[in-house]
Amino acid sequence: MESDTPTPGNEPNEQTAEATSDAPQFSPEELKEGNKTAEGARADVNLDLVLDIPVDVSLRVGSTDISIRDLVSLVEGSVIALDQDAGAPMDVLVNGTLIAHGEIVVVDDQYGVRLTDVVTPVERIEQLH
Repeated sequence: MESDTPTPGNEPNEQTAEATSDAPQFSPEELKEGNKTAEGARADVNLDLVLDIPVDVSLRVGSTDISIRDLVSLVEGSVIALDQDAGAPMDVLVNGTLIAHGEIVVVDDQYGVRLTDVVTPVERIEQLH
């Protein structure tokens, strides 16, 4: 049976509670207002701390559902039809999160993506629900 009395090893961490309560929290309404909200809190943000963190950028061309029977019967030259039209913009994902739409381009014999529409922070939050 656990006790609510702090004992060595299970006492509450006051620094964690203070840091959490001091961290700026933004509602979707505040994000819509942009820089007008929480100017002071945003001035304290130091982006240099995260600018060198690598992220995974990927493009989602399309998808489809197939049975295992069809999957194991695939051979070289098989064609799998996807659920996206050929002219439709591709989804640009960062660490699995949709951040933009774009079109495929070729740059110096390599594929690239030209962003045509960037997803707003409010739209990203709405996708979580």
